[in-house]
Amino acid sequence: MNIFTIKEMTIASLQADLASGNTTSVHLVQTYLERIAAADSKEGGTNSVLEINPDALFIAEQMDMERREEKMRGPLHGLPVLIKDNIDTADGMHTSAGTFILANNFATQDAYIVRQLREAGAIILGKVNMTEWANFMSEPMPNGFSGRGGQVRNPYGSFDVGGSSSGTGASIANNLAVVGIGTETSGSILSPSSSNSLVGIKPTVGLVSRSGIIPIAHSQDTAGPMTRTVQDAALLLQVIAGRDEADPATLSAPSLPDYTTSLQKDGLNGKRLGIDKQTLDSLTPEKRELMEKAFTALREQGAELIEVKVPEITRESSVLYHEFKHGVNRYLRTVSPHLPAHTLKEVIEWNRINTETALLHGQDILEEAEKTDGTLKQTDYLQDRLADIRESRTEGIDRVIAGAELNAIIFPSYYGCDIAAKAGYPSITVPAGYTEAGEPFGITFTAGAFEESTLIEIGYSYECATKHRKAPK
Repeated sequence: MNIFTIKEMTIASLQADLASGNTTSVHLVQTYLERIAAADSKEGGTNSVLEINPDALFIAEQMDMERREEKMRGPLHGLPVLIKDNIDTADGMHTSAGTFILANNFATQDAYIVRQLREAGAIILGKVNMTEWANFMSEPMPNGFSGRGGQVRNPYGSFDVGGSSSGTGASIANNLAVVGIGTETSGSILSPSSSNSLVGIKPTVGLVSRSGIIPIAHSQDTAGPMTRTVQDAALLLQVIAGRDEADPATLSAPSLPDYTTSLQKDGLNGKRLGIDKQTLDSLTPEKRELMEKAFTALREQGAELIEVKVPEITRESSVLYHEFKHGVNRYLRTVSPHLPAHTLKEVIEWNRINTETALLHGQDILEEAEKTDGTLKQTDYLQDRLADIRESRTEGIDRVIAGAELNAIIFPSYYGCDIAAKAGYPSITVPAGYTEAGEPFGITFTAGAFEESTLIEIGYSYECATKHRKAPK
């Protein structure tokens, strides 16, 4: 195996190579490291990987030994995975959310999803860059920029790389690992997946544990798969989903289904899908044409498309500001006493002292969040949270789906991410083609709570019929 043969490899294809003896997990790790050095780390590369796990090769040796002893852990056994820099790992890597102030933060225990990955035999290859504080620091901050890591670049060209899981998007699109993990509060998986020609699943809040992930908003936060195929996304979701006693949101989730049973080529046949044509109005003519081609493909696979109107939530909500201060103060209490800040207020003050390095794009969002009292009892928070639930669920997605008897709602790119985020409902985005200039474009499907199986059916059937995904040149 050489540096080029790993391009566009899937979980299944790499497992076949490992099973046949064509390669080993050690060789796989070495090959991905070679590619990171050639395509990411050098000037002009994607700048998506922040650091490498110092134990990656040792873990690969262990996985190879277990394979020889026929102690296979599952489909991720011995495969390198990249994860976002806001997810705790109790190893030699930092967890900084892209910030200078947490640049020396070493977590004392793995996030729940990291434990799940390790138990499944995955090799955490490294951590990837992200938009600083998961894009909740300043309005002018560009997607993919962090003080600690610099600017992530789209491997397809000078296009928006998407945020805030930009490093996951660029690295997996550029074949720097088999699969990757992103996190989303509102659009942070769907946006970089669409921008980098990937499959991204934003799960229902509560399907995947939030424990050990630097928070933005507990009512909307979730981790999810970012992969090159729907099958890989389903396999990865199967591993990271689950009941976590430390996360109350997961305790009321239904029993975990086998998502691989949803990988049906005829999964679109008989599906009723809603089209909100008002979301098409802001597209360029070229991207609108890509959507029309997607509609044709969906109909050809047996789907019925029904025109619907999804309500726009134009009201400004204070929820993220309140929940961010509450959540980040709680997280910062767990970090080392030697770090320079243990409250949001101290973060803001430290940034002001270190303006030249820490505040290239300001911190107006952090400052706005600090104005809240951090108790989640203020009237504006309670009213806005209840209004978000009502407008996104009862009067929003639930009403639209029930009224037209839909299986899912269609959105171009990552449009519609806000209403799904406020509802805590799942979405999947799948590659839908490229502009003439080569910019990737995705199509997103959104459904009701814990309808990931339905979305995987729809996404897989569409992917099989269209096969839009192409590796960057």
